[in-house]
Amino acid sequence: MTVYFIGAGPGDPELLTKKAERLIAACPVCLYAGSLVPEEVVAIAPEGARVLDTAPMTLDETHGEIVAARDRGEDVARVHSGDPSLYGAIAEQIRRLRADEIDYEIIPGVPAYAAAAAALGQELTIPEVAQSIVLTRMSMKSSSMPAGETLENFARTGATLAIHLGVRALLEIERVLAPHYGADCPVVVAYRVGWPDEMLIRGTLSDIRDKVRSAKITRTALILAGPALGEVSDFRDSALYDPAMPHVLRPKRR
Repeated sequence: MTVYFIGAGPGDPELLTKKAERLIAACPVCLYAGSLVPEEVVAIAPEGARVLDTAPMTLDETHGEIVAARDRGEDVARVHSGDPSLYGAIAEQIRRLRADEIDYEIIPGVPAYAAAAAALGQELTIPEVAQSIVLTRMSMKSSSMPAGETLENFARTGATLAIHLGVRALLEIERVLAPHYGADCPVVVAYRVGWPDEMLIRGTLSDIRDKVRSAKITRTALILAGPALGEVSDFRDSALYDPAMPHVLRPKRR
C-alpha cells in the first residue's frame, strides 16, 4: 500500500501529468484539498472509490483515513494543488507516515507561478534584467517566517518575486518593495490561475492595491513583482543560441 502525494496543478484539469491522472484513476481512496483542487480533477477516481474533500478535516482525521486504507491494503491518492513541494503541508503528513511505516511517493505538479507566467505569455527570467525567482509568502495567519526570510531581504536581490498569501497585505508589500524596485515596478496579481474565473490584474506597486480592491479579490491569488514583468524589449539575447558561444552540443563552426 502506498500514499501518493499528487500535484494537481493550479486548477486546469488538463495540466495534470499523465502519471498523476493514472494514479488518481487507479487509487481506491482519494483525499483532495477541495478548496484549491476542482472536483473535475478527482472525477476520474475509479467507480466506488472513497473520495473525500479534506478542506474541513484535521490532520488527525486525514491520517486516520490513510491508516484505515492501509489496513484494507488500498492505495491512497492524496491530491494537492500546484506542486506539493511548495506550501503543500506534506512534511507533517510524511512525518506521520514514516512513524507508521507507511510507504509514500511524491508526484510533482505544475506550480501556480509557472501557470501564471504561461497565462501572461511571458518569461520570468530575462537576460540582464532578472535571472532569479524567489518563491515566498507573507505570514498573515500562517506560521511565522524564519528570521532571515524577510521580504526586505528578498527585495534587495532585485529578483522576480512570487509572493503567496499576500493579497491582503498589498500595502505592506508596496511599503517594503518600493524602495528597492521603485513605485512603478510592474506587479501582477494572478487570481485562481487555471480556473474558469481566472483573472490576471496588471499594475504597479503604486496602483495594484486599488485595482485588486476594485476587483474584490481577497484570497486565492499569487502576486508576481519585478522588472521582468514589464514590457521589456531592449534586453540582450540569451547566450543559449548565440553563434559566438559554442558549446558541446553546438561546436564552434569554422
